[in-house]
Amino acid sequence: MKTVLFLCTGNYYRSRLAEFYFNHLAEERRAHWRATSRGLRITGSNVGPLSAHTRAWLAETGIHPAEPHRMPIPVLEADFWAADHVVAVKEAEHRSMMQECFPHWADRVEYWHVHDLDAALPDQALPGLATLVESLFARLTAKQP
Repeated sequence: MKTVLFLCTGNYYRSRLAEFYFNHLAEERRAHWRATSRGLRITGSNVGPLSAHTRAWLAETGIHPAEPHRMPIPVLEADFWAADHVVAVKEAEHRSMMQECFPHWADRVEYWHVHDLDAALPDQALPGLATLVESLFARLTAKQP
């Protein structure tokens, strides 16, 4: 089984949606890939384990991941070693965090451009994120025997 690691700042909204959606696609299509997610700078500002926006999008899409959901998890270097592919969901936000905290991994990450709530509403950001996840899934599984 291969692993893709999704990164965002708080591991609460974008990276969690990417993780759940990727795993839904992998299960549905019986792919030998699984996703996990972590946060680059988790603070205490988020309430509970998962964003209400992420929950709503998943429910609207008919995806119901098993509960209870875990709390956000900070990324560790071991997470990079364990992953076959790493995606940070917003380059402008996450490249500098990667360079600061994990400089030898910063150039090995695929960076996307998905805004957080401060720059885009969920009905704008999440469909774009889902499209990127679908594209990544197609690329990764095309290499699969």
